[in-house]
Amino acid sequence: MAIKGSLKEASLADVLQLLTLGGKTGCLSVADRNQFGYIYFEKGRIIYASIVNRRDRLGDLLVKAGKITQEQLDAAIERQSRERGKRIGEILVAQGSISQAALEAHMRLQIEEAVYFLFTWSQGSFNFETDVRPDAQDFLVSINPESLLLEGARRIDEWSLIEKKIPSFDLIFAVDRDRLTASQVQLTQEQDHLLPLFDGQRDVQQVIEDSGLGEFDVGKSLYGLITAGFAHRVGRSRSSQALAVDDIRVQEYRNLGLAFLKTGMMEEAAREFRRVLELRATDGTASFYLGLIAVRQDRWADAVECFRHAAERLGARPPVLANLAFAYERAGRLGEAEGTYAEAASRAGPDARILTGWAIAALERGDFPTAQARLDRAREVSGERQLPALWFWARALAAAAQEAFDEAEVIIRQGMQLFPRNPVLRNNLAALLEVVGDPERSEEVLRDTLHDEPSLPQLSKNLGDLCYRTERYEEAWEAYQKAVKLAPDLGDDVYFKLGNIAYKRDDKERAAALWKTALGMNPENEQAKANLQTIGALQ
Repeated sequence: MAIKGSLKEASLADVLQLLTLGGKTGCLSVADRNQFGYIYFEKGRIIYASIVNRRDRLGDLLVKAGKITQEQLDAAIERQSRERGKRIGEILVAQGSISQAALEAHMRLQIEEAVYFLFTWSQGSFNFETDVRPDAQDFLVSINPESLLLEGARRIDEWSLIEKKIPSFDLIFAVDRDRLTASQVQLTQEQDHLLPLFDGQRDVQQVIEDSGLGEFDVGKSLYGLITAGFAHRVGRSRSSQALAVDDIRVQEYRNLGLAFLKTGMMEEAAREFRRVLELRATDGTASFYLGLIAVRQDRWADAVECFRHAAERLGARPPVLANLAFAYERAGRLGEAEGTYAEAASRAGPDARILTGWAIAALERGDFPTAQARLDRAREVSGERQLPALWFWARALAAAAQEAFDEAEVIIRQGMQLFPRNPVLRNNLAALLEVVGDPERSEEVLRDTLHDEPSLPQLSKNLGDLCYRTERYEEAWEAYQKAVKLAPDLGDDVYFKLGNIAYKRDDKERAAALWKTALGMNPENEQAKANLQTIGALQ
């Protein structure tokens, strides 16, 4: 279950303690205005953390920190292009550019710095999604969050002072070298390292990236120089580079949108992609991601418009066309879905995913032989790659619709061998068993699936239908009630049958209300009309 909240109501330290004590695995995303970071957990321990829009690629960080040279990094990247699947850190160690211990120590430090920086955020929101894991990274750690809490608390106190002198990372500072020389003051090691970078040209963000140090260390060092009068503000990077800043902002908004999308924060992701379009109306990628968000939210008309705009801006690329066709199909525009799938298939060549989607469009149209042919072609072109559960569902349905029930059962059971707990395949097996005259096994499969997936309304509805057909009306009532509680708009037939059961209970008032609900959902439901007329309740 997701854990969400405001940083004003619960501090990051409180959230980390909660996740640690609960032994949670997943991703904690933290957003503060236009900043976004995330921390990954494995059984309550931190395994990775990063700040979006901050340079944190391993090779760049090691070069900036002076751990390796640019030449060593270039050699490792070139070798990686030949040795697919190897991580850059692994190659750097193998070629002797850095020791394994030094690599791990550096990456652990960077992850800790990211967590410390997140501690300084006092407003915004957090969102924890279970079982979300990081992409393939160069190095993962295992840190007890409690070991970071004391240092994090200290940095929070210090950062509140630093922000008064350095309110934004786009500020540019210069060092008064004459005054510094005359004072003969002893600088810290970090200040000595940073001194050449405060040159009146780089902003604070650029200094952070070029120094290889974290935000806190740079901020603390600069705060000391400012307080002593050795550094002063000379400008802001955005003021003289408006066009370049627009490019930077577009990239920042896009990165934030992708990060929000990855961690399931759909509204926040949509906001960032809309910001991209406000700055660059021709950005087809932003339209494409807005389409994906609309799909996740079942907003099919919006998805169609977003994908159509993406196709206009990006060109007729097969992935864009395939998503547009899917949106057309879900929106009930089957003719346009068919044509768009055809174009996607012609441009992509043999592609099992597109062929499967195209086949489902044929299923929706009731053209079962065509659907079967497309699905068989998808299996053929997939080669040794595993077909998705969706393929087995569709292929079994195509067979069953043509009364090839034995074939349909074989296909479903093949799918269940690969996806043993897939609720859609199990539901289809239950339906097929009832069709071939084995209602007892059908009910057994449905109840077993409901035990594992109690939140799927279609399963409760199907169990209710089975009980209704076998005249076990009280059991049907209970199953239907669960279904409509989960999905009130599941279908007019559910409310019609609930009305019939209420009538059998001699509860005519309840029956009339349920039949009216069914008629409101489907004005063409003649049986509901007839029943209401029978009891004189149709107005």
